[in-house]
Amino acid sequence: MHSPNSPSLFSLTQLARQHRKAPTVSEALLWRRLCHKQLGVRVRRQHVLCPYIVDFFVASCRLVVEVDGSVHCGRETFDAKRTAELEAMYGVRVMRLSARLVERDVDAAVELVRAALG
Repeated sequence: MHSPNSPSLFSLTQLARQHRKAPTVSEALLWRRLCHKQLGVRVRRQHVLCPYIVDFFVASCRLVVEVDGSVHCGRETFDAKRTAELEAMYGVRVMRLSARLVERDVDAAVELVRAALG
């Protein structure tokens, strides 16, 4: 599962902790609506699924939620590869929300997540 060039679990865990301490605006908005089982399931944020860190993970539903902001512009090929690898390695579904949607209408973003939970 790991290539010689992939980061170690320890370094990924440390990076995930840093990301949790300094979320993007859209991640913080969405987290306020997903934390503490507000949707009836436990949601983890900045969760390590080696060799990646995913924005949000619902283990009970095998769902990954990624919030794509401006950093993702021009990275569509990388994001598609990452999604395919996560789905193949972990048997998860990956849903992507635009940061713009989350920031403009967090209620709509939450409803999309709720629908994906089944």
